[in-house]
Amino acid sequence: MLLVSRPIKRGLHGQVQVPGDKSISHRAAMLASFAHGRSCVYGWLQAADTQATLAACEQLGATVQWRGDEQSPVLQIDGCGGRFTNTDVRLDLGNAGTGVRLLLGLLAGQHCRIELCGDASLSRRPMGRILRPLLQMGAQFATADGVPVDHEQEYRLPLVSLGPGNEPLRGIEYRMPIASAQVQAAVLLAGMQADGVTTVIQPGECRDHSERMLRHFGANIERLDASTLQIRQAPLQAADVVVPADISSASFLLAAATLQPGSDVRLPGIGVNPSRNGILRVLQRMGAEVEQGSVSTAAEPVCDLRARAARLHGIDIPEQWVPNCIDEFPIIMAMAALAEGTTRVRGAAELRVKESDRLAVMSEALSRLGVVLEEYDDGVDVIGLAAADGELQGGRVDAHGDHRIAMSMAVLGMRAAAPVEIANAEEIATSYPQFVAQMNQLGADLQWQ
Repeated sequence: MLLVSRPIKRGLHGQVQVPGDKSISHRAAMLASFAHGRSCVYGWLQAADTQATLAACEQLGATVQWRGDEQSPVLQIDGCGGRFTNTDVRLDLGNAGTGVRLLLGLLAGQHCRIELCGDASLSRRPMGRILRPLLQMGAQFATADGVPVDHEQEYRLPLVSLGPGNEPLRGIEYRMPIASAQVQAAVLLAGMQADGVTTVIQPGECRDHSERMLRHFGANIERLDASTLQIRQAPLQAADVVVPADISSASFLLAAATLQPGSDVRLPGIGVNPSRNGILRVLQRMGAEVEQGSVSTAAEPVCDLRARAARLHGIDIPEQWVPNCIDEFPIIMAMAALAEGTTRVRGAAELRVKESDRLAVMSEALSRLGVVLEEYDDGVDVIGLAAADGELQGGRVDAHGDHRIAMSMAVLGMRAAAPVEIANAEEIATSYPQFVAQMNQLGADLQWQ
């Protein structure tokens, strides 16, 4: 589908409720489905990716019902008590990269044969870094045609999880080669089913949603220091979960309000987990005016955010910040395009194995709109048009089925000299189905064609 973003002269104004956090919604559905008893999840994100994960949990044996009304739906899940009851099924995860990678860890300790597949985009994404530590723990996997998975090769979907064979999983000490929340989560989910102690040592900051959620459901998990987690075998118990609004989705609205002169936008109840709020640091350093309300903390810290229009300047983004805001780099690059000076990013090779090669696809799209940049293996330099006294052009760009790139280009279309047409933008529904409606509610001019 083609999404058209037209230039506007007015500022964005108002308040919208950003949908629930995608990362937390995936984890809540999985752990509630695996636990003993009934859990209720409030604020769960109803989007294509999370629906794919929830459908997979149902196929594995969890019972799912919706309660409440259309304005305040509540997801009710009766878990499988630590043992999935359906042992020979095929799970189609669509485009849900988080869903499939975490399920590989959760299924590693289950004595079952489960095939996992996805759409064309997900089937291109590498799974080897998830599989390798699970193989060390004794899990067994095969390709769809029955070839056993080993430690040496790279693998992609479809894959078949065969469980631990005749022996239970064994705990290991695993030093992650790169900071990855998905690798960390997969090893922890396997570790809670393994004999002995599983230790995960990360080389840098990772999102800690899995740690928080596991603890919330009663897992025997302990943080030894800033880089080391340990988990031991223990049953999960049902727990109610309140999902905060997604800061990754909010980043597009924060950027839009910052870039559009005269804007003033309020976003209530945004999750500001310190391991996830790197976008706020980047915005602040670039000169944005983002006001944070008081923080309330349950399982996750939450606060209201308010963004006003501001002039941005280019910055060098510290490499240690990259894992903390890895999903926000498309919109960061979009903001950099309209900043004064050059924004430099390094240490972000992970962007090449997301829903698309985000460094390449964003670089191509920005170039088509007249932005000057230089792409590197692990980053990019974006020369802001404000510094060059240039003008953002209109035209057609291709999101290559990447939801975050499509939304980033839609934000830029407000400031272009002519409409920006975004091809292959329909995957916005995987994370933020309300994006177009909420942007238009604030004053943007977005239309599907």
